[in-house]
Amino acid sequence: MQARVIDRCLQLFGGYGYMMEYPIARLYADARVARIYAGTSEVRKVIIAKSLGL
Repeated sequence: MQARVIDRCLQLFGGYGYMMEYPIARLYADARVARIYAGTSEVRKVIIAKSLGL
């Protein structure tokens, strides 16, 4: 949900959304990192589960 909201807000700001002086750019960067981090956490869980034989 965070990613969808930030993506829509970025569309409203247009090119200004990519300039780090604006809060939307920082929020966009944080949202992108959260997407990547969530994926790595899931991969880590799968690796641990496999090592435990689950």
